[in-house]
Amino acid sequence: MQHIPTMDIRGLGDIRFETQLQRALQPSGEYDAAKWLFVPNTYTEYRYILGTRGVNPLICIGINPSTARPDALDPTLKSVERIALRNGFDSFLMFNVYAQRATSPDDMEWTLHEELHRQNMAAFDYILSLSDSPTVWAAWGTIIEKRDYLWDCLQDMIAIGRAHSARWVKCGRASAAGHPHHPLYLKADSPMEDFTVEEYILHRPAAKKKRGRA
Repeated sequence: MQHIPTMDIRGLGDIRFETQLQRALQPSGEYDAAKWLFVPNTYTEYRYILGTRGVNPLICIGINPSTARPDALDPTLKSVERIALRNGFDSFLMFNVYAQRATSPDDMEWTLHEELHRQNMAAFDYILSLSDSPTVWAAWGTIIEKRDYLWDCLQDMIAIGRAHSARWVKCGRASAAGHPHHPLYLKADSPMEDFTVEEYILHRPAAKKKRGRA
């Protein structure tokens, strides 16, 4: 199944992370809310968090969410879970640089939705707070080049990570341009190593023509 955005997120009403988190913390008739953290807790045009609950989660960072949901992980999320468990973590949390759901990143909106980004950063701050020593796995591949505003989003994430003393890691060989490897084709026993995300973004590939923020 593919997900192509069908409506403007601005028409979905209350997208505040705090509101959606409180709903996700309640029991659900569709999945085990004691096992899963799924924010929002229904399938919709955006997603802040999807993962399992634990005391030592691996926070994996992609670009944007696709079709995965609790008990129905896609191949990428299955790989993330395997790698997390093989590297000593008891759970995983999938997060994305941008929260708009689209199977193909080419379908993401061209202009940043400021409120969606703001709420997504609130979600990132929250998941980092779940651990005394959070580990953040950079795993977005070359897809970050799809939209210029993604670099700005990542810059905000780096600042939030710094406030939480987060450790950034990568898994697998980086691309020729220095992008961290996407999880899909990694072996389950792929080792992790430190990733200097500040240096990475400082030397990012030349941005394409700016399309602005709105």
